[in-house]
Amino acid sequence: MDGDNQTTVTEFLLLGLSGKSEQEDVVFGIFLGMYMVTISGNLLIILAVSCDPHLHTPMYFFLANLSSVDICFSSVTVPKALVNHMVGSKSISYTECLIQIYFLFLFVILDFFLLSVMAYDRYVAICHPLHYTLMMRPRLCVLLVVLSWVITHLHALLHTLLMARLTFCSHNAVPHFYCDPYLVLKLSCSDTFINDVTAFTEGGMVSLTPFVCIVVSYAYICSKILKMPFAQEIRKAMSTCGSHLTVVCLFYGAILGVYMHPSSSYSLRDAVASVIFTVVTPMVNPFIYSLRNHDIKGALRKIILRS
Repeated sequence: MDGDNQTTVTEFLLLGLSGKSEQEDVVFGIFLGMYMVTISGNLLIILAVSCDPHLHTPMYFFLANLSSVDICFSSVTVPKALVNHMVGSKSISYTECLIQIYFLFLFVILDFFLLSVMAYDRYVAICHPLHYTLMMRPRLCVLLVVLSWVITHLHALLHTLLMARLTFCSHNAVPHFYCDPYLVLKLSCSDTFINDVTAFTEGGMVSLTPFVCIVVSYAYICSKILKMPFAQEIRKAMSTCGSHLTVVCLFYGAILGVYMHPSSSYSLRDAVASVIFTVVTPMVNPFIYSLRNHDIKGALRKIILRS
């Protein structure tokens, strides 16, 4: 609608990943299975870290926090998509959409910060092994996690409030299974200049800071590894970083695939990349961190035998 016939949007339509009902049934089954694996896998990691005293170390403390965030992150988008499919609806209210956007901002950036904190932990463990206990004190570990929560909360609140000030008129169809902030912003019929500038400046700074921390940490780690005289020491150092690097590449790669390229329309590549970082990454993280980790596998084995 134009001109005087404009109406304020009270709900959005989530069009999903496919317009065909038979394909939507397949997507529903895949999403349901992946969501169940995500919840159970990450809960097992949290349970293993909590129950095994040998895992009460900074590295596993951060890993348990990452698993908690992954559960929450996946729960922001997938359950709503599953419920909409079961009831035969595509709608999400304006308020629900803003809440979903807030938690998306919160948990995506929180993942960034936790991954950077874990990179710093690996840097201290490899480059300063004799001072590891002193440098990674429990109080500092808790402070790093709390600080990450505070920063990401303020970041999410800022962008959600800026989104709430916008006006949405007749166009309310979001070509996705959740309220993607970028796609919702494009539907606004009011000026989005402040949102765009804030996303570019504050959003860029908050997103790039943990990435720079990860790059700098691994630059020091690589420099240290190259100076190691024995192959066994090199393998041990790389084994502690391989899982973390895999998750970083998967998560950041998917984010870059969605948001860091000029696109006038939403493409299949964008859909695949967004599914990877919202659904696939939280699901595979427990497997990446546990498959080559003897401590995690040992703790899970004890839990299974005990039960």
